[in-house]
Amino acid sequence: MPTRRSASSRQVSPATLQIAAPAKREGVQTVAFVSLGCPKNLVDSEKMLGLLAEDGIAITADHEQADAIVINTCGFLEASKTESLEVIRQAIQDKLAASTSGQTKRVIVAGCLVQRHRAELLKEVPEIDALVGVFDRQNIVAAVRGVGGGIASQQVPAEGLGKFHAVSQFISKPTKEAIGKGYRDNDGARLRLTPRHYAYLRISEGCNQGCTFCTIPSIRGRMRSKPLPDILTEARELIADGVFELNLIGQDTTSYGSDIGYDAPGEGLPGLLRALDKLAGDNIPGGGWVRLMYAYPSCFTDDMIKTLADCRHVVKYIDMPLQHISNDILHAMRRKVTRQQTETLLGKLRTWVPGITLRTTLISGFPGETEAHHQELLQFVRDFEFDCLGVFEYSPEPGTPAGRLHATKPISARVAAARKEEIMLAQQQIVRRKNAAMVGRELLVLVDEAIKERIVSGAGPRRTIRHSALGRHAGQAPEIDGRVIVPLTEAVPGQVMKVKVRSYDNYDLIAKRIAVSTIKHVQWPARGSKRLSLPVLPIR
Repeated sequence: MPTRRSASSRQVSPATLQIAAPAKREGVQTVAFVSLGCPKNLVDSEKMLGLLAEDGIAITADHEQADAIVINTCGFLEASKTESLEVIRQAIQDKLAASTSGQTKRVIVAGCLVQRHRAELLKEVPEIDALVGVFDRQNIVAAVRGVGGGIASQQVPAEGLGKFHAVSQFISKPTKEAIGKGYRDNDGARLRLTPRHYAYLRISEGCNQGCTFCTIPSIRGRMRSKPLPDILTEARELIADGVFELNLIGQDTTSYGSDIGYDAPGEGLPGLLRALDKLAGDNIPGGGWVRLMYAYPSCFTDDMIKTLADCRHVVKYIDMPLQHISNDILHAMRRKVTRQQTETLLGKLRTWVPGITLRTTLISGFPGETEAHHQELLQFVRDFEFDCLGVFEYSPEPGTPAGRLHATKPISARVAAARKEEIMLAQQQIVRRKNAAMVGRELLVLVDEAIKERIVSGAGPRRTIRHSALGRHAGQAPEIDGRVIVPLTEAVPGQVMKVKVRSYDNYDLIAKRIAVSTIKHVQWPARGSKRLSLPVLPIR
């Protein structure tokens, strides 16, 4: 299911953010923004927010006070499409409810759902005012302000809005001439929705793997790597804004550089990791963390493993979605890798990179998956003991080869759910054993959140304040893995502290602060107009 993030005006300098104007304003002065989906989508949202802020449009979390509402959608799975539509319909209701006061004037829909299902989207919700595809985020200001018609403008019936309602469309695709020249869109000057001390750094866009279940190539296009100098420039900007942890993302990070000629020994992903390792070591207090996400198993070379082992500031953590282990299912998925190759790679990672944390995701109920295939996967999970693991039930997506296979070899939703639960229960036991083995260990923890609770104590009106810190050690990625909870501890988000693990609660570790870390907490620079960190808020 897509992750929801809303932009808020809190914690933003008054000099940067405009104050909401009275009702019945002319034009668009404020915008509410909701970002759905994965970190790749989040980077697009942050870039669009930066463009809107540069144009003088204020960002608000209050939809009732917004002149325009932007929803950056996820369209990867049918479930994400359904949730995106729910959020869009709610925004349309807000718009129609505000029609008498003249407050909310426009609803703009962007992202993957637009790119994949434009016609269906307009049929479902014709009251949308503008559509912005994944390759057209530079047009977000025009879409919000209602300037121009974009790539194509059409009139669609919209009940309650007159006979016809104009829908501006900014939807394009990469040209053939652009293939092989890399991803040249600049992700700098973002208005970030993550906490200030960590950020996502996109190194590529699109994918060439061609897995039969995946819709990414039809949405995001073919693999396009971002040139190394551009990545380093963006990384420097994020570090200057106080980032301690850089999370490298792309649909297939392992193939980085293969499309733009980074083929010599030491180039591609190894060269990128070494360059970022040096950049972090030279510019981040304590050296920072560089984390590799979305690695693809068939492309993971020995040089990449050695680089991971050698780099001081690249954390010993790999997120590698395997999807399955049975050769029959891997072949049906077109994963370009066998069970034996997968086990050889995983063995090398654990042998050559001592203490590495390995995370994976799997699919249950893929078309044609027999009980024997499932049991093979389940036993593999029990034997290998991944540090972190997630399971998704197969979702038949129209237009994919697996979607067509589902028509002839379907696995019922009930069976897929039961298989998922069986795998996750096995993994839960593994995590408990691993967490029990962590008790007594000392760790460095990056604080994500500081909690302050007011506690009423005794019979009288006495009130005390209880502090706690929520953070992660280097083997835990933001938002998807467990956390380290440090009770009765005052902290600052972005601070690095030394703790000793005392116990655990399912996936989370419970620890006690034992010393101030030798790594001082990050001293934030003054906020600039192009580097604004906004809190993550749930949608209403």
